[in-house]
Amino acid sequence: MAAPRVAIYPGSFDPLTLGHVDIIQRGSALFDSIIVAVLRNVEKSPLFSVDERLTMIRHTFRERGNVEADSFSGLLVDYASSRKATTIVRGIRAISDFEYEFQMALMNRRLAPSIETVFMMPAEEYSYVSSRLVKEVASLGGNVSGLVPEDVEKKLLERVLRRGE
Repeated sequence: MAAPRVAIYPGSFDPLTLGHVDIIQRGSALFDSIIVAVLRNVEKSPLFSVDERLTMIRHTFRERGNVEADSFSGLLVDYASSRKATTIVRGIRAISDFEYEFQMALMNRRLAPSIETVFMMPAEEYSYVSSRLVKEVASLGGNVSGLVPEDVEKKLLERVLRRGE
């Protein structure tokens, strides 16, 4: 019997966008399980705490049994090895993402040759969506519906309004 095909989809997910959701859904069809791994990065000042992001991811995928949300710090390949993952999934929206992602994939391969990196493109309608852009639009009072899951939109608008007070 073959070992389960476990993939890691790492990122900040601050907040989770429908582009992320698209990649997670399609990734969950390709792998036995996919772990959405939120990076604990002390150098960034995120809008949502790691626990809040994990809660939003878990809520969004509550009915998809092969999607798990977790957090990590340190080297991604060390985390992937500890979770017995054989694949790292990375989303690429545009050519501008490719150079950085390509460098990271090559470094990860050097550090852990047994772990493959798979690049996935989001659906065309989400190809321009990023967490940074969504936060910026929301903070300026713009409409972000259709860019993030509904429960994430509600939490995002609450947080932006609270910060604006």
